[in-house]
Amino acid sequence: MLALKKVRFDNFDPESVRFMSREIMILRKLEGLITYRLSTSVYLVFEYTEHDIVGLSSCPDIKFSESQVKCYMHQLLFGLEHCHSRGIMHRDIKGSNLLVSDDGALKIADFGLENFVSVGHIQPLTSRVVTLWYRPPELLLGSTSYGQSVDIWSVGCLFC
Repeated sequence: MLALKKVRFDNFDPESVRFMSREIMILRKLEGLITYRLSTSVYLVFEYTEHDIVGLSSCPDIKFSESQVKCYMHQLLFGLEHCHSRGIMHRDIKGSNLLVSDDGALKIADFGLENFVSVGHIQPLTSRVVTLWYRPPELLLGSTSYGQSVDIWSVGCLFC
């Protein structure tokens, strides 16, 4: 089963077009994103995933075993390594952005705040990323010089 995300570029301001274009470019780099352009809209095609970690953990009937938590953490770290090795930091790792299929496969979603990072080439970035509860100290203090460690901090917040 597939999920479609419709993006209409005709009513976006230039800044939004820039962010959406970067998200599409990064998704293509990570997973060979399929896109279709029709008139003034672009359709992004994703694998449909049934759940997210927040929804599952808030369900009173579901209790994660230690082995499930380890499995999800392993998949998340593997996914982040995949991103980071391609020079991409997510910058918004949180439970609602971690999708889980019925067979337990975890996928990282919502690359709207992502950015490219290259070793040795530091560019100023905004500190207004990462949902507050998962934000590392350097971003809370307003730093604009940071790297992929912001994603790792967020993982620690999820699993502690």
